[in-house]
Amino acid sequence: MTILVTGGTGHIGNVLIHELVAAGQTVRALVLPGEDRSILDGVPVEWVEGNVLDPASLAPAFAGVDTVYHLAGIISILPGRDEMVRRVNVEGTKNVLAAARTAGVRRLVYTSSIHAFQRTPHGVVVDETLPFDPVHAIGQYDCSKAEASLEVLKAARDGLDAVVVAPTGVIGPQDFRVSELGALIRSWLQPSPAILIDGRYDFVDVRDVARGEMLAAEKGRRGEVYILSGEQIHLVQMLCLVKGALNLPVKVLTIPLRWARFFARFAVLYYRMSREKPRFTPYSIDTVQSNSVISHAKAERELGYHPRKIELSLRDTAAWWKQYLLAKKTSQAD
Repeated sequence: MTILVTGGTGHIGNVLIHELVAAGQTVRALVLPGEDRSILDGVPVEWVEGNVLDPASLAPAFAGVDTVYHLAGIISILPGRDEMVRRVNVEGTKNVLAAARTAGVRRLVYTSSIHAFQRTPHGVVVDETLPFDPVHAIGQYDCSKAEASLEVLKAARDGLDAVVVAPTGVIGPQDFRVSELGALIRSWLQPSPAILIDGRYDFVDVRDVARGEMLAAEKGRRGEVYILSGEQIHLVQMLCLVKGALNLPVKVLTIPLRWARFFARFAVLYYRMSREKPRFTPYSIDTVQSNSVISHAKAERELGYHPRKIELSLRDTAAWWKQYLLAKKTSQAD
């Protein structure tokens, strides 16, 4: 039984592949031509080159596949329209669904996002009863993930055995390509004071997300959505746990929200020019001010999903970043 993972070199993808291989599964990964695969060196994976935007290239990857985990996509927290984000996340997903139908895939698990759901005011628990909402999305990424999720649900209604999982803010080890949250946590390992606002959000360990994906493939019901959340935590508390895990002094400057919103507009220009991984944008500020009382009760009840405590995840994340950055520094010196 062959399992196909798209987006296998991403944060969730590479952790998922490790988990699948450890479980004795035969894994195939779809990668872009020339894409760096070194983060999975030594892992018994069959690599197939292709592009979700090129339907003809998908046929070899999908041939003989039992289960597909579709994770390939583009994440962006920058404002404004980004046509490539929409093409990859929406049109790419449509192509993957078509390829799965043609190949007779038994089950497809699509990785959506908590940001694809309808935004709700504080005091309302976010769960799977909320609709995916591309109309009122606050960013191109949110809109694209909502559109793609609706396409997957439509395919499920039309007969494809597909389920949707929606992680919250993903943190954890093996963040080789440096996610937006990974870049934030990595910056906290520096001796300079961290600049934060008073905000909070729900964060989940990447290893728990990978496990949740596998549980959804095994136990999820066709056409159903499962939120893979973790635990809500304040940013300052999160910083203190990361610093404490490495015995680093806590130096933090908390700035008023109005100042943060003002400076974030200029930070966007800086990120566009420097091509650095964005961390401090209007989108990220809105996110940590938004309602983040998020329930994973459905995934717990139907899948047996049980995320670990946020303290454990942050401890492991901090330790991984310290080790990774040290190894990188050593290799550069050599």
